[in-house]
Amino acid sequence: MTLALCALCATPALAQQTDLTIALQLEPPHLDPTSAAAGAIDSVLYSNVFEGLTKFDESGAIQPGLARSWEISDDGLTYVFELTEAVFHDGSGFDAEDVKFSLDRARAEDSTNAQKQLFAGIKAVTVLDPRRVQIDLSAPDGNLLFNLAWGDAVIVASESIEDIKSTPVGTGPFRFVDWRQGDSITLAAFDSYWGDAPALTEATFKFISDPTAAFAAVMAQDVDAFAGFPAPENLIQFEADPRFQVLTGSTEGETILAMNNGQPPFDDIRVRQAVAHAIDRQAIIDGAMYGLGTPIGTHFAPHNPDYIDLTGLSAYDPDRARALLAEAGLAGGFTTSLKLPPPSYARRGGEIIAAQLRAVGITAEITNLEWAQWLEEVFRGKDFGLSIVSHTEPMDIGIYARPDYYFQYDNPAFAEVLDTLSSTADATDRSALLHQAQEIIASDYVNAYLFQLAYPTVADARLEGLWRNAPTQATDLTGVRWRE
Repeated sequence: MTLALCALCATPALAQQTDLTIALQLEPPHLDPTSAAAGAIDSVLYSNVFEGLTKFDESGAIQPGLARSWEISDDGLTYVFELTEAVFHDGSGFDAEDVKFSLDRARAEDSTNAQKQLFAGIKAVTVLDPRRVQIDLSAPDGNLLFNLAWGDAVIVASESIEDIKSTPVGTGPFRFVDWRQGDSITLAAFDSYWGDAPALTEATFKFISDPTAAFAAVMAQDVDAFAGFPAPENLIQFEADPRFQVLTGSTEGETILAMNNGQPPFDDIRVRQAVAHAIDRQAIIDGAMYGLGTPIGTHFAPHNPDYIDLTGLSAYDPDRARALLAEAGLAGGFTTSLKLPPPSYARRGGEIIAAQLRAVGITAEITNLEWAQWLEEVFRGKDFGLSIVSHTEPMDIGIYARPDYYFQYDNPAFAEVLDTLSSTADATDRSALLHQAQEIIASDYVNAYLFQLAYPTVADARLEGLWRNAPTQATDLTGVRWRE
């Protein structure tokens, strides 16, 4: 007995776990966040592999990134950034030339950056020395530091740009290891990271699109966490199981029934208004999201202090919808396409919305698309009548000032409000302009505004450091660790 006890005493403690398998619903179409609109790219790579001059923290506040500090001229036209001593994952040094290359590439005439408009106000990017870079603006822009935190503004190196879509090379705390398409992406801790080393040594992102398969994988503990868990009906089971924790946070995801304003009959405001009044938001939230979601009446996050509740402008009123269709010469209704990307909110919500539209005489023919198809047909090709998508980019109401954007809304008055906003620094004046912008798009019934997307994460109860909220499309693993 004594010998046995001594043997037990000599047994070493179990090593602290340092690897993580985390599941997401959507797989990226490729791995270059600076040349696609797919948020699934940022979900894997933002802050993990790629970094920008500034970055979002979990609250949505702007923090220093590769720029450790900056100075702004009195006239607001010149920003000088002091850069940190970083290195790229391929061993090449990071300096001001990389910043210039990245921003010039993003704003170039032939740029394929999905958020090219973010950089439109930049007049010049000048290298002052290896550790300092200057950005000159054509007009003061109070949003510059915010814009530079987007995933579309991360810093890339010219040396690795040719293969960036399949082999991303950044400056972040994790380096890219492997992409098994259709299955997973693996990252490993970068030993030469300039900042605080992550607690995790390896992270594998598994892609599980089917909600039933997602439930099975988490319940069997085949994955350690599922960020953006796609089966809200199952959350109550995980909450009752001590093996798991459920984190339910908010997102920047305005979920909309997008209407093609450039295509008949949606070029008629009466038709768009009819669609908006045919929609019962709460029925969609209850039926597709099991109660998770906040109704919205405009393209703005309810948790933002400048949000105004405009849901009353498009209240559920099928009789009004029928009357508006008759006024537009469509008393007999019409048929249109309803193209749906993979997320559960779209596929499940699409069936409910199609039934609601059918009740007022609109036949919405559903086509389920994979994400790459949706980007090609709807986002780039503008080949759709209706679609459902959650816009999870941070405070992105500015997309309504872009007539070539996929829903093709063109209102010079709205664009003027946004132009004024970008050159306005006073907080009270900015708030008034944001209210005006929300009211214009709600009154123009550009899209049918459904709900603000909730963000449930199911994880092993021993994990800590996962973000509860999603102020940007990120699964930031820099602070994630296993409890001892």
